[in-house]
Amino acid sequence: MEPLLNWLGHYWWIVFPVMGVAGGVAKRWEWAARRRHERRLETLRMKAEIKKAELEARGLPTRQGPAVIDTTASVAPSELLTRLFAEHDQITARWLDYELDVAKLIAFPAMSDGRQPLVAAFLRAKKTADALRPASADAKVSEKQVAEYLDAVGAYAVAFEIAEKDARRLRDSTFTESERKRLDRAQQLLKVAVDESATQAERNVAYKRVRDELDGLILLSDEAVEVLEKQVARELPSASAQPDSAEGAAAPTSFLERREESQG
Repeated sequence: MEPLLNWLGHYWWIVFPVMGVAGGVAKRWEWAARRRHERRLETLRMKAEIKKAELEARGLPTRQGPAVIDTTASVAPSELLTRLFAEHDQITARWLDYELDVAKLIAFPAMSDGRQPLVAAFLRAKKTADALRPASADAKVSEKQVAEYLDAVGAYAVAFEIAEKDARRLRDSTFTESERKRLDRAQQLLKVAVDESATQAERNVAYKRVRDELDGLILLSDEAVEVLEKQVARELPSASAQPDSAEGAAAPTSFLERREESQG
């Protein structure tokens, strides 16, 4: 202990820069905590606004506290289910638009990354809504089941809007500089690959280079590859002949099943 005190006695001036650094770290931590809090509040506010707008659009009363929505007050259960089915399918179609459109996958890669917390939350909300969806609008379901499905579709819609907004904010910021350059090249090559004014040889070469640039950065599903190949040319090899599709030979036949299985 005495040697330490002697050392401090000779180098007492070090205390001041150390205190400055510690103060800077504390301020940085406080700023980050405040930003996290503000973001949580913004997320909650946006959820509430979107849910309220959805309920008003359906002609249903908005929630005031934990009260349960009376789903039979304004429309018949079958009519409500029909409208919920349409909204459910619309959200799924909007999501699939990101999953199957390679240009969108490149522009907004976070939207297909289940490691992103908001995307993971969206996929969980999707799984819940799918599980609670009745077999048909005329199925015999209780008011409780209708109310649960109503809430699930509302949560599904909110989760998608939040995940999409965040993905558009992030764009390619989660990638390194060299990876972003590869994504830019892939985007430019993709334009050539689907350009009808280009020769078939040019389109074929561009398509192969797109796959090379995206290798290791963005995983294209077999369905996305199939859609892209149809845009490029019918003469290109089918998706089953591509190297990375062979790995998924034993996967479920449904694209949605594969996505849900991959997310756990």
